[in-house]
Amino acid sequence: MSLISELLESDELGFQIAHLTAIPSTGGRFEITVNDQLIYSKLALGRHAEAGEIQSLIKNLLNNQPT
Repeated sequence: MSLISELLESDELGFQIAHLTAIPSTGGRFEITVNDQLIYSKLALGRHAEAGEIQSLIKNLLNNQPT
């Protein structure tokens, strides 16, 4: 399953995602930004995200934002 499918089909996140954009890149970059906040960078960490890691990072970010 692709990352985008995983996020949109998630029971916990799917209903919270109003807009999702995937921007192709080169040079080993794979970065995830939520609400203008960088939450994952393959370039900075030097590794691919593990299964479920991005979804977990997004959940943590959303749960810690003021309402």
